[in-house]
Amino acid sequence: MNTPDVHVPIAVQAEALYLINLLLLPGLGFIGLLWLARRHANDPSALTRCHLRQTVVASLWAGVLLTAVTLLIVLMGGFHNPATWIVLILYFVCCHAVLILFGVLGLSHAMSRQIFVYPLIGPQRW
Repeated sequence: MNTPDVHVPIAVQAEALYLINLLLLPGLGFIGLLWLARRHANDPSALTRCHLRQTVVASLWAGVLLTAVTLLIVLMGGFHNPATWIVLILYFVCCHAVLILFGVLGLSHAMSRQIFVYPLIGPQRW
């Protein structure tokens, strides 16, 4: 689905802020993403709305998956148990890598002006 070029930068910015939140500046990238989403919430472009909504929803899922599940693993396994740390490191690395992969896929679709919804963690309806 092609849309005018004026909306591509917003979709690209949304995906870039998602990746910045995961890789460089956790929290600050999310705040920037929320600001961008609020500013362009009623954008006429389906491309922009799709990428903004999916990055916000995926960022919330990422926060839950990377913090709450990590805490649950530590609470269930015990802080001093070596097996807990092995499971925790494996979970965190694999989960984080998948979230980054989704972000890269979303960024490439935004740059090529295509609507894309993250599998599993993306919003069901945009």
